[in-house]
Amino acid sequence: MTNQNNKSALTTLVTVFFFWGFIAASNGVFIPFCKTYFNIDQFQSQLVDFAFYGAYYIGALLLFIMSGSIKKDIMNNWGYKNGIIYGLLLSAIGAFIMYPATAGAEQGQTGVFYFVLIAYFIVALGFSLQQTAANPFAIALGDPKTGSHRLNLAGGINSFGTTIGPIVVSLVIFGSASWSTDELASMIASNKINIVTVQTLYLGVGALFLVAAVLFYFSKKLPALKSDTVFEPANKARNLLIVLTLIIIGCFGYIFSTYSGNSNTTERVENIRLTYLFIALFAVIIAVFLANTKASKKPEGWGAMKYPQLVLGMLAIFMYVGVEVTIGSNLGELLKQNVENSGLNALGLPVLNDSQLGIYISLYWGGLMIGRWVGAITVFNPSKGIKKILLILVPYIAFAVILGANWIAGNTFSSNEILFFAICIAVQIFGFFLAKDQPVKTLKLFSLLGITGMLIGLFASGNVALFAFLSGGLFCSIMWPCIFTLSIAGLGKYTSQGSAFLIMMILGGAIIPPLQGKLADIFSIQSSYWIAVACFGYLLFYAYRTKTILDKQGVTY
Repeated sequence: MTNQNNKSALTTLVTVFFFWGFIAASNGVFIPFCKTYFNIDQFQSQLVDFAFYGAYYIGALLLFIMSGSIKKDIMNNWGYKNGIIYGLLLSAIGAFIMYPATAGAEQGQTGVFYFVLIAYFIVALGFSLQQTAANPFAIALGDPKTGSHRLNLAGGINSFGTTIGPIVVSLVIFGSASWSTDELASMIASNKINIVTVQTLYLGVGALFLVAAVLFYFSKKLPALKSDTVFEPANKARNLLIVLTLIIIGCFGYIFSTYSGNSNTTERVENIRLTYLFIALFAVIIAVFLANTKASKKPEGWGAMKYPQLVLGMLAIFMYVGVEVTIGSNLGELLKQNVENSGLNALGLPVLNDSQLGIYISLYWGGLMIGRWVGAITVFNPSKGIKKILLILVPYIAFAVILGANWIAGNTFSSNEILFFAICIAVQIFGFFLAKDQPVKTLKLFSLLGITGMLIGLFASGNVALFAFLSGGLFCSIMWPCIFTLSIAGLGKYTSQGSAFLIMMILGGAIIPPLQGKLADIFSIQSSYWIAVACFGYLLFYAYRTKTILDKQGVTY
């Protein structure tokens, strides 16, 4: 395949990366809309993330189990190109199902919300297939040594999708006007703003999925591509994951049952729900450490899980995705909750409504774009002097893109807000200079910065607290490649399987946001952000622990 064909194929491929970012970040706007429209609590609203990220886990797990049963890698048999096509078609089906699932739904019909979750689960199940195929596909489109460069490019496009997704979805649902809280409530109650707008949005998204599938199918410049990696069975790892899945399903199934027909929720019921959410969380943690202990004593049957850097890295990915998603997904409630009918939210700032949240959700996810653009600088191998200049310039250029995208949509930030976020970016830049592109050092520094940001948000108020929480996006931005690199270091022939296990742990985005939502229901939305502190705390532990493990193995990283 020629270099020109490679570029053309990569251009086609990165469209799916854009879709993932666009839909995932839009949850931040869609979640508070669902809460208002369907009259649900904060935990229930976070089930949007449960359906979305849970589908990633289920999809990856099913592929692993089915591949083990036939002793062949199913994705490899299909080829990466076909895997992406099947994923796009599945996502299109989910998007189109959204229409009949919500047909005739009116404000306050909580039961319809669960049909929305089913449709959303199918969309994300397709994403799971796409992501399983697209990452190795991007690496295979050229010299393996430059594979990370292509993934950085794809990640940059993904982050652009996360930045404009909340803006576009906010415009589609609420229009360009910024309604007052009372006006918005009145319009939703009178069905002037209704679920039809969401139906229209997902019909359009479904059509785009189909167009992308057609482009992939008929593009002769896109090779099928298959991996030469032999499938490695891991029966003990499979059995552990199945048991973990059953525990999680049991916990959430019980919680769902407490909502059916139960209009009078007592404090006891709420505490039981929270207990089961913690059981689901601790089941993941215990499963990881159990695998680590068992595999260290008798590695047969554990496959890639016999490597402690991978097993602990699985929990690191779980915590990373969980904290990244939960900060953004609960941000809407933080900004719109009227504390004691004072006209002020939990941070002491003026209360916002659903139609006004998109600008801040965009800024949070834009923070991830800023960090990923900075992370891509090394792709171009600049000199040390030029690199230092770019480390300062690129973040603010990316910030200008975020401001520009919002300005085009009619959203503007105050000069104080721009100054606050510019300071947060300066802190991030300082972190990049100190880390010097070293994954362990980067993970340590940005975990510490994440902990600091969340603690400031918890104990401060006003714009200081708001932008401390928003800075979470900046500090999360560079963590994925660091965790991934450290987790698969030294895995040899188990690298492919280890990567699949890491993708499964996107499950963190399904469990941690609902847990924070229930903490917000019982305590307060601001105090619920202690869960984010705990997640960053584990990432800091992982950075120290994995360095010790890899040094002991003599593995370079």
